[in-house]
Amino acid sequence: MAGTRSYRLGDLQLRIMKVLWKSGPASVAEVHADLGTGRLAYTTVATMLRKMEARGLVRHREQGRRFIYLPAVSEEEVNRSTTADLVERLFEGSLADAVSHLLDTHEVSTEELERLERMIQERKRRQ
Repeated sequence: MAGTRSYRLGDLQLRIMKVLWKSGPASVAEVHADLGTGRLAYTTVATMLRKMEARGLVRHREQGRRFIYLPAVSEEEVNRSTTADLVERLFEGSLADAVSHLLDTHEVSTEELERLERMIQERKRRQ
């Protein structure tokens, strides 16, 4: 995917992004609360948001003395980049090999297989 920026997010970064995509702009305290884990320190969330801002993943605006964070990249951009990276690194760019692996290693219902078949047929019609 030439020209597409690559986003490699760790688990906590992805969880924070999901909070912001779902809830919209939020303070550190609101993100911390939405993450719903008592083991994660408030300062850890604040530090991670600053690091994510330095990487261009989020941005902030000031509201009084609070920073309100919002996503700087869309969920679609991150999903597209992460999926492309996964297929490239694990399956040498072969989408067929990636799909074959998923079909071999996951339980797939008849309904899901039919949905995949419809998606393939639709893609064939568009080409």
